[in-house]
Amino acid sequence: MFDRLEIKVLPPGPRFRAQVRFWVNSEDAVEAAVGDGGRGPYAADALPADRPSPLRTTGEARRLELGEPECTGGCCGFAAVVVQRFGEIVQWSDWEVPWEVGHSAMPHPPPELHFDASQYDAEVARAEADRWWQVYS
Repeated sequence: MFDRLEIKVLPPGPRFRAQVRFWVNSEDAVEAAVGDGGRGPYAADALPADRPSPLRTTGEARRLELGEPECTGGCCGFAAVVVQRFGEIVQWSDWEVPWEVGHSAMPHPPPELHFDASQYDAEVARAEADRWWQVYS
């Protein structure tokens, strides 16, 4: 059974511009990886208007930053995955999680995730096309 991705853009707040959150199987993957108060990547970076989104996948593995804790990624580290397409499967693996999340000395990364490539591509395309957040940028 495949995991399911839903991409949500949160409106800007007092500290951050519009940001992207990744819901996997109905759970906020950013909050789970970086803790309460953390943030996802800025929508303008994750869903750029002038080039393909870094969320798009190819057969070449690459690191994708999904979020950072409230103290910033430069302090405690970023939540990141290696994303790669294998035919009709998109895989998120080799998680990196911030050190201070949950006050644990050794973080426990989320499990490897596998998405149906057509559902994943459709969700990325939907998020790229929905530009409501640019009104606030």
